Amino acid sequence: MHTYTNLQLQRLALAQQGLLGAAYFGGGITGTLAAIEHLGYVQIDTIARVERAHHHVLWSRVPDYRSPYLNQLLAERQIFEYWFHAASYLPMRDYRFTQRRMAAARDSAQSWHSEISPALMQDILQKVRDEGPLRVRDLEGHKTKGGTWWNWGPGKRALEKLFFQGDLMVSQRIGMEKVYDLKERILPPDLDTRAPDLADYATYLLRSNLRAHGLITFEQLSHLHNDKALKSSLRELLAAQIASGEISALTDCGIPNAYKATAALAISPIASPTVHLLSPFDNAVIHRKRLQQLFGFDYKLECYVPAAKRQYGYFCLPVLFGERFIGRIDCKAHRQAKRLEVMRFHLEGEMPDSDTFAAPFRAKLQQFAEFNGCEAVVFQEECTSDWLEGCG
Repeated sequence: MHTYTNLQLQRLALAQQGLLGAAYFGGGITGTLAAIEHLGYVQIDTIARVERAHHHVLWSRVPDYRSPYLNQLLAERQIFEYWFHAASYLPMRDYRFTQRRMAAARDSAQSWHSEISPALMQDILQKVRDEGPLRVRDLEGHKTKGGTWWNWGPGKRALEKLFFQGDLMVSQRIGMEKVYDLKERILPPDLDTRAPDLADYATYLLRSNLRAHGLITFEQLSHLHNDKALKSSLRELLAAQIASGEISALTDCGIPNAYKATAALAISPIASPTVHLLSPFDNAVIHRKRLQQLFGFDYKLECYVPAAKRQYGYFCLPVLFGERFIGRIDCKAHRQAKRLEVMRFHLEGEMPDSDTFAAPFRAKLQQFAEFNGCEAVVFQEECTSDWLEGCG
């Protein structure tokens, strides 16, 4: 058992996320790949209030990130698209660890994937073999012996099952529209595709989370994994690595069942705190309970909450300043008008010193506006205050 201060653990978690200091992963497409490989996944999301989550997460860590990089990395077979806890980009090296979910999808009795005609699935596979990559729209009006495929009907569900069970992969996205191709045309020929056993998969989950987060909890490790055998394997692995000294159980940190790599070094304080406006789906904040336990930041995405019950706004972004989550900001990108509108801005806890916060905050807002294809930052009147006058 080891005891660490809360601040030490916060620094470790943020450093492992690449959110302390500048250009932790490097720049350009090389830095983009390094970030995805280190984080283990980057979640894909369709909400476009501001730039979509997969681009936003990478922009927060790779200063010169560009959205075409993801399609380029897909084409180079460096990453692939599949399901983590949600739709995500993952490092190609981790492909084999998706096969447990693929096998489950192949045998799934869930209503969305049930009663799908095997003959229809074979027709779609043959169409891809003969005609090349396709999108859902390519099924519309396409005649088969059984009738017509149509967008939200059997054809779409068959296509998605072929994706989830691993017969088809995403070769690129055109906007948010997926383009599917045969897995044998996408997987590198020398890739390890062996299905992992339970112990292999547990090791993958532990190593990935330790690498990306520094501090982990058992709840985080087993998130959305309801397999009792897997949870048992994870507990056995944790016990073995604690006994060998590879990881340390944490005490007196206010977080139950928390662990860190024993060899992880203490992170020195940063001289010049940076400002981050993070996506609600950012890897650093996606485990809401861990976020609250470690940083005391109680965060909830309110776009799914009725408007009258929202406390902070439709799509508030967590605001990180150095080692502290200091508030949240609700923005909307008006791309045609080229302005980023700030509807609400909430500061929480101890007020940051305006002399050290105002300038980097103003600069980050302008950078975020440009990232969203906007030129100006505009505050709604109710957002203004004496403090914000220096920031807006």
